Amino acid sequence: MKPADKLLSASQIIAAVEQLSLPELDEVASRVLALRAARRAPQVGNEETALLKRISQTLPEDLKTRLHALMTKRDTEELTEAEYTELASLTDRLEVLHADRMAALGTLAYHRGTTLDEVMHHLGVHFPDHD
Repeated sequence: MKPADKLLSASQIIAAVEQLSLPELDEVASRVLALRAARRAPQVGNEETALLKRISQTLPEDLKTRLHALMTKRDTEELTEAEYTELASLTDRLEVLHADRMAALGTLAYHRGTTLDEVMHHLGVHFPDHD
């Protein structure tokens, strides 16, 4: 850790973040959300830490971009058979990821004695996550 006189201000951090590529920005955002959730959570244990890690998982930016491109082609009925197969595969992958995140959210809500909606709101989780 740096001495207190060498810490960056929030403005300096934002200025640095503005320079990141989209994949780097997604990584930073995911890590910041996980950090925020961990700090907001009352006395997070190892199990909650593992749940928070699962909850913060998203598709990599390159796959999100490809998914959007394929969805656009599908909507305009321009998909080839190979692209349809790729779209189905990406959609399946997203659904598995979503199901795992929802299961982790549900488990976290149970452990905290609260509702799924309250946990999602508290953590700032919104679906769909591929937008």
